[in-house]
Amino acid sequence: FKVENFSDPENMEINHHVIQALKAHNLMKRDVDYIIKDGEIVIVDEFTGRLMFGRRYSEGLHQAIEAKEGLLVRQESKTLATITLQNYFRMYQKLAGMTGTAKTEEEEFREIYNMDVVEIPTNKPIARIDMEDSIYSTERGKFTAIANEIAECHAKGQPILVGTISIEKSEIISALLKRRGIKHNVLNAKQHEREAEIVAEAGRLGAVTIATNMAGRGTDIILGGRDCTPEERQKVVDLGGLRILGTERHESRRIDNQLRGRSGRQGDPGRTQFYISLEDDLMRRFGGDRIQGLVGKLGMGEDVPLEASMLTKSIENAQKRVEGRNFAIRKYVLQYDDVMNKQREIIYGERRRVLFGEDLREHIQSMAEEIVNEQLDFCTATSKYAEEWDLSGLEKSLAKIFGKFPAFSYTEEDIQSLDREKLYEDTMERISKVYEEKEQEIGAERMRDLERMILLRVVDNKWMDHIDAMDQLRHGIGLRALGQQDPASAYANEGFEMFDLMIKSIKD
Repeated sequence: FKVENFSDPENMEINHHVIQALKAHNLMKRDVDYIIKDGEIVIVDEFTGRLMFGRRYSEGLHQAIEAKEGLLVRQESKTLATITLQNYFRMYQKLAGMTGTAKTEEEEFREIYNMDVVEIPTNKPIARIDMEDSIYSTERGKFTAIANEIAECHAKGQPILVGTISIEKSEIISALLKRRGIKHNVLNAKQHEREAEIVAEAGRLGAVTIATNMAGRGTDIILGGRDCTPEERQKVVDLGGLRILGTERHESRRIDNQLRGRSGRQGDPGRTQFYISLEDDLMRRFGGDRIQGLVGKLGMGEDVPLEASMLTKSIENAQKRVEGRNFAIRKYVLQYDDVMNKQREIIYGERRRVLFGEDLREHIQSMAEEIVNEQLDFCTATSKYAEEWDLSGLEKSLAKIFGKFPAFSYTEEDIQSLDREKLYEDTMERISKVYEEKEQEIGAERMRDLERMILLRVVDNKWMDHIDAMDQLRHGIGLRALGQQDPASAYANEGFEMFDLMIKSIKD
């Protein structure tokens, strides 16, 4: 790029594009973070496994991925409005919810929303057995063990649901089963149209279903299948109910619990187990040296499993560390969005006044008065004598702002007795005259519509530009810590200075 200093402010744009290109090539993975469908990049939700149609990555990342995959690079969309989910939910006067997996997030509900989590006893006693994790040294050994377990359960006719964390992993398991001739269904974002059909049959005798997180949420898998006979259901119950195999732990225990919860519904029997390898993302990043060292001392082969409550506990602790880190990130983001939230409330209040106000005349008049006062301050600041005021420059400025401004017709004698108050009155009189003439020309009703449309357009355009500016400020504000400044306080102070400038520019 022929750049001497990559970090120079003048090179910030190329710096940003290079970083986004590196993210696209090295961090964003096809069939994990996104898929290609009909020549477009479609984002896959990491928690639900569902396709997020119409959503695009921001700040040029989506374009970088399109270029990486050789697709048509589309123009980046403009952000019209932005809000965190936390502040969106806080807009409601009353908040409540129901889920089977809230207990692990109890601290966050209390700290962010001031809500308590209350556990409700199950309708029937839980008969499901949750086994200790089965840990392998390599991913290949883990997948072989999973395929063996599936084959064993399938031979008996026990229905199996295999939970994977990505499309890529679901297709690896599918390929292993195809080699063994085991008939199965795959439910991931690529087959989301068949979701209801696949889930309905997942509890049938001999059924094998491989699924991403899509099957881990809000679905009842009926033992024996949707239209089964009592005899078919009893056969599945006698075999131990639905067998759940997790191919690795998620970063969040909540997602793991959702997968477990597909089995053992309403007092049904069931059995769940997670298969883990030391090559899994969670283990490599957060497993720590303790687990690695213990497995190394035992000299495990890649096909030899290790099942121990101590290891399962260590893995859960790793998950807790990840959850704690993610919670801290969400709190950090919320801290910054709280600044934007105050500004958002002001600007949306302004929009509501424009949208639903019966008559904007007073609002327009008030804005005109503020603008005139600013212009007069600028004009009269150099001297207290009217002869030294630049009245010609004032006329030009006001004509530029209001579209038209009748010239002052002061005589030398008038100027001798002219003061700021008199100049203000004369200026407002001329502006009111221009306003009345325009209203008579196009009609009062048309005038109100034009005022509303122009004000809304100006407010929206200025707000969109402000969102971009605040986003740029947030990305660079962390460096203030190097200068012994609190980044959050600096962001709040500078953000409100920028907001004041935006409000002034709206009036202009």
